[in-house]
Order: sequence, then C-alpha cells, then structure tokens
Amino acid sequence: MKDTSRMGTAFMDLCGLRCSRRTFIQSSAATLALFSLPLSPPAAAQEVRYGFLKPHPAQFYRPLPGSMVECQLCPRNCEVMDGERGDCGVRENRQGKYYTLAYGNPCAVHLDPVEKKPFFHILPGSGSFSIATAGCNLHCKFCQNWEISQTRPDKTYNFDLPPEQVVAAAQQTGCPSIAHTYVEPIIFYEYMVEVGRLAKKAGILNTCHSAGYINPEPLESLAEVLDAACIDLKSFDPQFYRDLVEAELEPVLNTLKTLRRRGVHVEIVNLIIPQFNDRPETISRMCTWIRDELGPLTPLHFSRFYPLYKMVNHYPTPLSTLDQARKLALDAGLKYVYIGNFPGHEAENTFCHGCGRLLIARRGYRIGETHMKDGTCNHCGTTIPGIWRKPRPV
Repeated sequence: MKDTSRMGTAFMDLCGLRCSRRTFIQSSAATLALFSLPLSPPAAAQEVRYGFLKPHPAQFYRPLPGSMVECQLCPRNCEVMDGERGDCGVRENRQGKYYTLAYGNPCAVHLDPVEKKPFFHILPGSGSFSIATAGCNLHCKFCQNWEISQTRPDKTYNFDLPPEQVVAAAQQTGCPSIAHTYVEPIIFYEYMVEVGRLAKKAGILNTCHSAGYINPEPLESLAEVLDAACIDLKSFDPQFYRDLVEAELEPVLNTLKTLRRRGVHVEIVNLIIPQFNDRPETISRMCTWIRDELGPLTPLHFSRFYPLYKMVNHYPTPLSTLDQARKLALDAGLKYVYIGNFPGHEAENTFCHGCGRLLIARRGYRIGETHMKDGTCNHCGTTIPGIWRKPRPV
C-alpha cells in the first residue's frame, strides 16, 4: 500500500524547491506552499512570479451595447464594463472582448492523497496532482482557503504551467488523477477543460472539488472531460446560501442532477456549522433529496467546521452533531455516509452496502486494510460505486 503521508516530501525532492516555503509565505500571505515542477528545459528553471498573468479568451459570454459583456459562466451573470472584471475577479472585459486571467498560472500546486479532496470511492491510497488559481465566484464567510479564493491572480505568486505541463507533471509524479481544487475551479473553467481533454488522452482521471455554482451550458461541456466531482452542498436551506455564501441553492442542486445524468462520479461534502446548518429536519430533507435524485449509493461526507476567515469567533462542530447527522442520513437510506475532519472516527471507513462488512479502513488520509478487488466486495461480491481502475489512454 502506498504511503500517502510521504508523497508531498517525495514531490519536493523530485521537483527541486526554487524558493523556501518560509520565504514564500512571508512574501505572499495569499498562497499555499508551491513547488517548482518537473518541466522540460528551459521551463524547469522558472520561479514563481508575483502577479503572473497569461490572458486567454474566455468562453460563455455575450456582448452588450457600449462595449459591455454579460458573463454566462455562472448564475451571477455579471454585466461587466470595459476594463472591469466579473465578481470572481479573474474574468476581464477588454474593449468588448472577454478574457480569463486564470489560465495556466496556478498559485497552488500540490501532490495530495486523493482522500484529501475528499474522494473515498476513487483509487484509494493514490496521489492526486492538485492545482488552483486565485479567485472564486462565491464568498463563503467560513472559507478555509480564503487567502487565495478571495483575492485576484495579479495579487498572488503564480507558476507558468500550461495544461500540457500539468498532465506531464502528473505523469512524472505517478498520479493517476488531476484535481482542480482549493478554490472554486469554475473560475478557471477554460484551464480545467483543456487539462481534462489532455488528461483523457493520457489515461489520467480529471476531477474537481467544486461548489457547483455554474450555468447549465458550460456544465454540459465540462461533463465531457470530467470523471469525478466532489460537490460542496453547503446547506439545504436557501437562506443559508444567501447569508453565508452570497449565492443561491437551486443552481447547485441542478448541477448535482446534471452530473449524475452525465455519468460523472459524484461525492458530496456537507460542512456542518453549529447553529447555522445543523438543524436535524434540514439535514433529513437534504438526505432524502440525495437519495431520491442522485441515488442511495451516493457518498456523503459530513465534515467538521473549524473557525476560519470571518467566523473565527464561532466554535467547532461537536462530534455528537456529526454523529446525529450521519444517523439521519443512514435512516434516510443513504449507504455510504462519512465523517470528515475527525481522524480515527469509525465513519472514515467504507463498509459494503451489501453485507455491511469492512471494505476500506482509514485514519485521516492513510489507508489501512482493504477487502475489495476491482470494485467488488471480497466478502459478498457486491459491486461498490466508484472508480477503482485507472483509465486507459484514449
């Protein structure tokens, strides 16, 4: 079994650090630890550059009178004046033409265990080559990556990392998947799609961790190159979305149904914040909706909240609240219900929905004993939902 706890160190050794993590964080509070990547010369010698941008034509917008444009990527449908940007801070109107400033310039590059996304039903114990640019189209008051999500790509240190080099780096580091994560990847849509197109040719899974706040047309196109999505369903209360996220619930539900219809593997994360989205009746309604609209085998992760960003004076989620939420989900008929951010809890493990016996043991991001092969339970032969084999190059 691969030791995922050592992957980050191995990645650093392989790539060669071009600036110390301490120096880097001191120079930019709006970044995560970044590493120079194993790229072909002369790119291999490059360093991260503050505010590095490589404008790229944006998709999904329409021109308006007076050199304005309407962005049609997400439900905000921003109307953007010449010289201005949309709400996400990365899409800019230049004389009536719309450009993305988040293409090929990630500010966060990591080799993570796939369980960190979290994906519990994809290639357990494998590494996932994980990238993010700056920016977001949501404004969650509890965001854990607010240093990069709530800023702009001209305010972070970025790599020049075009799509083909992302795929090459994933191959060189032995990662069977690429994850678009940390911030809302919808804002670097064009980058994610092109990486996905090349990843499919190379036999690498293309995945994302997203809030699902995207319009139907771009979502349909994205689904063509997306193998798996972990979607944050932040609450089943529309008012929660308006107050704490500055968004609407309904588009997220539509995204989940579309992904299921298109055959994309879906896992759901619900971060439970005490006094805000922990009401039992709301959790039960959410679980019933998941069962009816997505299916009872859809993996659901209840995650523990820790005080961050604009909610530092709040308190962490009690374990009893998470246990109660999991019981409500199981009572509603969901078969794969997990508890996250509580290492050592039994609900980190995967149990067969057929015979109830242990399939995959976990502690944090570490994988222990496994009792399944090629996606079936060793005990009873039940087929387990997920992606258990690396795809073949196309």
